Amino acid sequence: MNVLPIKLPDVGEGVTEAELVEWHVEVGQTVLEDDVIAAVMTDKATVEIPSLYEGKVVERNGEVGDLLAIGTALVRIETAADGVEDKPDPKPEQAAKPIPASTEKPSPSETTGARDRGAELEPPASPPGAARPPRAEGAPVLASPAVRARARQAGIDLRRVPGSGPAGRIKNDDLDAFIAQGPVPASSPARGKRQGVEEIKVVGMRRKIAERMALANDRIPHITVVEEADVSALEDLRAKMNEGRGDKPKLTVLPLISAALCRALVDHPQMNAHYDDDAGIVHRHAPVHIGIATMTDAGLTVPVLRHAEALGPFSAAAEIARLSQAARDGAAKRDELTGSTITITSLGPLGAIATTPIINHPEVAILGVNKMEIRPHWDGNGFVPRKKMNLSASFDHRVIDGWDAAVFVQKMKTLLETPALIFVEG
Repeated sequence: MNVLPIKLPDVGEGVTEAELVEWHVEVGQTVLEDDVIAAVMTDKATVEIPSLYEGKVVERNGEVGDLLAIGTALVRIETAADGVEDKPDPKPEQAAKPIPASTEKPSPSETTGARDRGAELEPPASPPGAARPPRAEGAPVLASPAVRARARQAGIDLRRVPGSGPAGRIKNDDLDAFIAQGPVPASSPARGKRQGVEEIKVVGMRRKIAERMALANDRIPHITVVEEADVSALEDLRAKMNEGRGDKPKLTVLPLISAALCRALVDHPQMNAHYDDDAGIVHRHAPVHIGIATMTDAGLTVPVLRHAEALGPFSAAAEIARLSQAARDGAAKRDELTGSTITITSLGPLGAIATTPIINHPEVAILGVNKMEIRPHWDGNGFVPRKKMNLSASFDHRVIDGWDAAVFVQKMKTLLETPALIFVEG
């Protein structure tokens, strides 16, 4: 028998290290060739690492949240495969140390992002459908894209499904067991004093989001302009276009807002830019690559609608739907998550009256779309109901003056209130 390593491969793009975000195997577990052993994250792309051999895992290196250098041995497998028995590699100098909140050895439940100080260590796996402690609020759900697709088709919230795989990963058997047991009545909240402090390790996507938000807040002086827009005519247009769409995707308001944004940028190209503050250079972009902020189980991602200026409303709707679904399934490619020149963020029907969106560094502007609602409008003779929503746009005040920001938001307001102008050239 040989003991051979599975090393962190070179994932390209000049990446020298990656963050370990999920283990799929335990020491002592038997794996087959091509079984996934771990998942790592580079920038905002998650990569699954398969086993190269069939055999038993005898060593596992690193904890969730560790930064590992390319070439680090993730696991060692005892196998009958041909090869020279491997000797332990020296620890790479670039491999970052774990950043534990305490000196205790993390439990397997920590891979879901949470640990209760008073909780006992869980076994790595349990029978399908076996009772497990509920996930902490906001903890990620570990499941493959295939399991997620089955859950969506069945109308099942995966946060309610107990997972029997390593670190609580939900498998097909778990989903089958949950479906077989039928509806589960909601339990009444227990009364009484609660004790303990929950520690949530910031890893994976959550860490990337934290780093980018800190960078944007630290380096960009924001100015936010909020304006109300009457979108009744826009909604009438959208309804009319959907009536005759045929086999085209259903049109939401977002593709029309994207079209209005592209039209506004013709007159305000300074908003479609990156600011290299180290070099003191503003890069104005001719193509409009719109970042579409999308909430996923792993956190906020920003897939990119490329060359939005060349897309019609239905083409944009199809591409936005495809990108958003790929981001939620964790299947978005690296080039689909990078390169935006301006960003749109929307909380949909859950949105507030107004927000203060944070700019996606190194961009210089972001458009926040707030919830649409019926509001009274004075038409000169009386109050009439109209569909309205607020626009919240933030700008990098180092390169965008307050006057220019206000004029740009007024341009967006005019286009949304008179949507025929979106499609008029000149």
